[in-house]
This record gives sequence, structure tokens and C-alpha cells, in this order.
Amino acid sequence: MAFFATGTYSYKGRYTVNGTIRYEGSNKLGKSRSSRWLPTWNVSGAWNVHEEAFFEDLRPTLSNLTLKASYSLTADRGPANVTNSRVVISSFNPWRPFTSVKESGLEIEDLENSELTYEKKHELNIGAEIGFLDNRINLAADWYKRDNYDLIGVINTMGIGGQVMKYANVASMKSHGIEFTLSTRNIVTKDFKWNTDFIFSQAKNEVTDLETNTRILDMVIGSGFTMKGYPVRSLFSIDFQGLNEEGLPTFINESGKRTVTDLNFQSRVKDYLVYEGPTDPTITGSFGNTFSYKGFKLNVFMTYSFGNVIRLDPVFKNWYSDLAAMSKEFKNRWTQSGDENTTNIPVIADRRLNQEYSHLSYAYNAYNRSTARVAKGDFIRMKEISLSYEFPKSWISAAK
Repeated sequence: MAFFATGTYSYKGRYTVNGTIRYEGSNKLGKSRSSRWLPTWNVSGAWNVHEEAFFEDLRPTLSNLTLKASYSLTADRGPANVTNSRVVISSFNPWRPFTSVKESGLEIEDLENSELTYEKKHELNIGAEIGFLDNRINLAADWYKRDNYDLIGVINTMGIGGQVMKYANVASMKSHGIEFTLSTRNIVTKDFKWNTDFIFSQAKNEVTDLETNTRILDMVIGSGFTMKGYPVRSLFSIDFQGLNEEGLPTFINESGKRTVTDLNFQSRVKDYLVYEGPTDPTITGSFGNTFSYKGFKLNVFMTYSFGNVIRLDPVFKNWYSDLAAMSKEFKNRWTQSGDENTTNIPVIADRRLNQEYSHLSYAYNAYNRSTARVAKGDFIRMKEISLSYEFPKSWISAAK
């Protein structure tokens, strides 16, 4: 259930102020009033400078100028799979030694978290829209700052009640960024037109509070995880220390020692991991050009993305079958003593190595999630090239 009100005031088209308030309640959240019901609001304003009398002196260099700002508190009920604001009880059939003896039972599927509440966000936006030369050049720029808190995630408990992990409000995060859009009409004639659109966006975030402690395995997978003081989806790696004299990969473990297989992926000690960078790009945008000549239109559109890292495919194992497809990286693998000085690609382990090293699979799993298997995710991509033709309207008129 929700109630909301909104209001707008404008003076001579120059100054505009907007306000919105919303009061929402959800049975999905905790039963306490402070958790279940939440007021959110937004205040924004704009100044159309081009409506002022003094702006006439700036024409035709400037054709329009608008300054705007907003501040808000918004909220979200959280992921759809989070339902433990009240205890979740489901039915089941207990095991019995005979199929003829059956009875139904009840079991706790999720422990209650009566304080579970909305994910919240304070956001400040400041922006401007500027037009030059009779709007032949249009520029829009926005800067924002966000403070997210009460973010929902998994928290580790002491196991009281029979559940080690459950969902709760466990994190806070701050972020900021800029968005920039430039649109130009470069050439405008009777038969030929050339328009350009350029978009640039930069965003950075940092987790400022985190009340959960996850395993090493969750930190080093390709989707990324986080720790306090790092971006929300960060990629961490096991510290690869090169190959040994047998071609096997070596690493620094949680004790600070160089090892092949003495690794604990279930450990929650993460100080020895290497931070690689965010898995989400920090810079994104696009660049497009449209050329029109009479009925022809050519569209050339590119996108770009920078600032993120990716985990390479986990193709290395301690054993392979005849059905395994190997990448060209295996051409540069360790094959004989001394190759450890020239390559970082481990040996294809034979039966002797698998018998000599217990849990040799640990070494190859660690290699797949090590500093040796990370690459930059930067790219510039040609997204679309299209050519179209629009038939003259006179042809349609003649047909009628």
C-alpha cells in the first residue's frame, strides 16, 4: 500500500520547483512499524536562464541555458527472493522406514528477521543543458552523488536456530559520477545533413560498511565480490608466483608461504588476495554519426567501455580427457625443465604428478583464479552500420 502527493510551482517559465512525497508499506518487510513503513521524497528545481531578459545579449552564441538540481530519498524493497522478514515455514514428508507409514511435518525454511527493512538511497543531482548557435550544438552535463545504506545481502550467523546464513541489511555504499551528452548538427543543407551524438559516462563506487564475511572462493570468481573500502563488484585473485621446476603453478597462501596445493578456498582470511579492479566498467558511452542525402540515410554507431577487469575462462585442469578442447595458450605450456623461466602456462600433469601431489586439482583451480588469469575489459565496438532509403512521398501521392 502506498500514498503519495506531488506539487509543482513555476514562475513565468523561469523558475520551477517540484516536490514529491510517498509513504509506502509492504508485508514483505519486518513487522515493526519503522521497518515496514517508509516515507520517501524528492525535491527538484530548474532555472531556465534563457527566459531572463539579460539572456538576449548572449544570443545567437547561446540559444538556451537551463540549470537544474535535485535531492531525494528513495528506497527499494530489495531482491525478490528475500522473504525472511517473517519466519518462513514449509511442509515436508519426514523419512520413515516403510512407505506405508507417512505423515506430514513442518520445517523452518528461513529464520525471521523482524528488523529487515528497505534498501535506501540519498541522491544529489546537479546538471545543466546548454544550446549554442541556434541549437546547432547541444550540451547536457549531470553530476550525481549517491549514498546507499541498509543494502540487503547474506550475513553469517552463529547458527542459533539452525541456519548459518540469512538475509539482512548488511551494507552501505557511496558512489558518484558524471554524465555528458553532446549533440551537434555539423552540416545542414537542402539535400545533405550530418548529425553527431556523443555520450560519456563515468561512475565510481565504494563499499563503506559491510557486515558479512564470505569465503575466498566467492572473492575470486569472475562475477566479483567486495570488501569494505572496495567497489561493490571487485575482482580479487590468488597471488600467482610462477611455475616450479616441474611446471606446476605456485601461489602465496594465507600463511604467506609459497605453495602448490596447500590452499584453502573455504577460508575467510582474505588479506593475502590481490585486488585486480572492478568488474563493472567505470567509463561507458557511445559515438554515433548520421549522414542523410536526399532519401538515403547512413548510420554509423560505436560504443565504448573502459575501467573494468575480467576473469579469463577456467580452461586449466590437473587432468584432461580426449574430449577436452584446448585453447592456443597450451602451445606455450611448460614441457621441459627450464621452461618455467619463459612461460606461465602450467604443464599438462601426468599420472605421476597426480600421485605425487595430493589434491593437485587445488593448484589448477587456483591458477584459473589467480593473477595470471586476468585481463582488461576495455573495448571500442562498432555496434551498427546501416544504410536506408526513404522513397519520395510523391510516389505515394501518385499511387493514390
